Amino acid sequence: MDKRKRLKHTVNKAKEESTMEKKMNDKSKSIHDFLPLDLIHIILLRVPIRHLARLRCVSKLWCSLISDPDFAESHLHLSLAPTHGCLVRLDDSTEAYLVHLEEVFNGDNYQLMKEVSFPFKKKPPSEFCVMGSCRGFVLLSREPYFFVVWNPVTGFRKRISCMFHRSKLRCLKFPRDALLYGFGYDASRDDYLIVVASEDGGCQHLDCLSLRTNSWISLDAALPKPLGFMKRRPRGLFLNGSIHWLCYSHKKHYSESILTFDLKERSFSKISLPEQLRMHGRIPATIVTLGGYLALCYQDFVVERKTHIWVMKEYKVNSSWILYEIPCLEFEPLCLSNGSDIIALDPTTPVSEPLKFAKYNIREELLQYFTCPPHLGQERYFFPSCTVYTESLLLLPNDIE
Repeated sequence: MDKRKRLKHTVNKAKEESTMEKKMNDKSKSIHDFLPLDLIHIILLRVPIRHLARLRCVSKLWCSLISDPDFAESHLHLSLAPTHGCLVRLDDSTEAYLVHLEEVFNGDNYQLMKEVSFPFKKKPPSEFCVMGSCRGFVLLSREPYFFVVWNPVTGFRKRISCMFHRSKLRCLKFPRDALLYGFGYDASRDDYLIVVASEDGGCQHLDCLSLRTNSWISLDAALPKPLGFMKRRPRGLFLNGSIHWLCYSHKKHYSESILTFDLKERSFSKISLPEQLRMHGRIPATIVTLGGYLALCYQDFVVERKTHIWVMKEYKVNSSWILYEIPCLEFEPLCLSNGSDIIALDPTTPVSEPLKFAKYNIREELLQYFTCPPHLGQERYFFPSCTVYTESLLLLPNDIE
């Protein structure tokens, strides 16, 4: 059954239940008597995801619409204002806080963040890590035994064994043994993949774990050599059907290009950095996604003492890089909000003070700061790690009825 037919079947069933319920209760008119179902569907697709949970309670029809897997998929792509969560994990501990980035600067300071428990059956030891995010899912790794795929919005979680024996003598441990790794989605196969490059016996290998089949696949893609230069930042970034890593020169120790792995074609390619950025040579850069665009960030410590953010407005078109200059040196971008606000972590906060977030409006060139509540004192996490995810209602393909 295709998506359109499934949705129609869901709606018709909900309408029947809603009609029966109305006859049993009273004869008053409801919103369904005034608005066409298609229009209600369109309106709900534009509602911010955090409010949809409450709207499920309006009627059985609305509950069925919002709970439909195809609605979740459409909402991810059609929402007018995608929202982002940021998991701030305290240094080398099991404590973490969830920050709703879109609401950071609206003044409701104490409702923006809450302490969260990671979705482990037992309280996890510190030997686990957040390996990335993709389409609303956060990937966790409990070394060396299993992965957990978690949707913080819905509470959905799935535990997957990550035990992988490259040979009879050695079991790979993640992410410790990974030269590079990444978490992404292959739309052509409707499958989430964990891609891992590793080395065993002097040979480099590329494998992926399919979450649809819960099995490892050995890939034939030619690995760039050597991969040792990826060890500096082995975690990849998913965007446009590919996982991205920032390459570093093996000798000069600065970024030289972006390595991409296409999950559909199962092949590697490279994206050139802006010529002006390559000229800075030794200035390290990081990659992020801003509003669905690939972006590079680096700090100019010597000349202008600013943060430079390069955004690729057309994917894989080298001439489309655009530069934005942020008038501060320490600015670690997390996401793009409302089409023009770059929200970032401010790492300059003294150790004895709470964390700070910054927001830079690229249209008005306005820089603002937000200080976290006092109970999130900086002394509790010297090196906080942040993982940003786009909030969604999605389930994994195999968990859709």
